[in-house]
Amino acid sequence: MSKGEFMGPDRQAWLDSFQFSIPLKIRYCETDMLGHVNNVSYFMYFEQGRIEYFENLNLTEDLFSDKTVSVVADLECQYLAQIYLKDKLRLHVKIARLGRSSIDIHYALTVEDQLKAAGRGAVVLIDTASGRSTEIPEQAREAIRQYEGRQLEQ
Repeated sequence: MSKGEFMGPDRQAWLDSFQFSIPLKIRYCETDMLGHVNNVSYFMYFEQGRIEYFENLNLTEDLFSDKTVSVVADLECQYLAQIYLKDKLRLHVKIARLGRSSIDIHYALTVEDQLKAAGRGAVVLIDTASGRSTEIPEQAREAIRQYEGRQLEQ
């Protein structure tokens, strides 16, 4: 997959497909000497959004428990424009695909509806006893399908 291909040819259509978003307050420690948001901060924002997405759907018990945890298998960010300390940042999160034990997630960072960065990644549900991947519970799958309003298995 080439850089940014996950967004498709129409970035506005891709951005419009997100239903879940949260505001983010940029902290001074997340910026560099020039006042830009530091590149590593984007990944912290993605993590925060991912957890809040799952909390919004009441899936934390299904995906994070004594028996299972979700771990990041891969994560990427496409930096499209600079973000600054005083920007009113918003993070959009959506599930792009459901696998047997994995979930592909897309992220969009916007300032006043302008796309500043885009990301994608996969998390895998792991059985804590065996350390191996385990199937995503059907109730979690159904909650995600209903929220996203589409079939997500490919």
